Amino acid sequence: MKSFRHEKIRDIIKNNVIETQEELTEALRNHQIYVTQATVSRDIKEMKLIKLPTADNRYRYASPIDRDLLYSKNNMRHIFRDSVLSVKSSQNIVVVRTLPGAANIVAATMDFEGWEEILGTVAGNDTILVVVSPDASIDEVVNRLEMLRKV
Repeated sequence: MKSFRHEKIRDIIKNNVIETQEELTEALRNHQIYVTQATVSRDIKEMKLIKLPTADNRYRYASPIDRDLLYSKNNMRHIFRDSVLSVKSSQNIVVVRTLPGAANIVAATMDFEGWEEILGTVAGNDTILVVVSPDASIDEVVNRLEMLRKV
């Protein structure tokens, strides 16, 4: 039953803008799947669902494997604008501070972007370490990241 419910949740969030657990619970009920909000909360954690900003300044649940929603250029700008608090550098390391819980999604969008100057990212809860090479590229990378924050 759980795997069927998880598949239905994937289908619902892919085809609808679902902002809250209550909306997801209601959408499941519309498909004759009757669960509590607590069950939906556990499902969200088990499925590792994420919340992404939409073009109209709302948020929606998405599967981390839904690359089209996650990695669009427009979405990257929204994620940076809404989640990144600061960008600072030292030698070949950039430190990006985010809202709590946002570092992984921000780092994932950076990784997907494929900037050749970025060797890799390491994300915690609200901090990302970005390793840049060559060292001379650090200012360019910082400027691009700052521009994404301001768009």
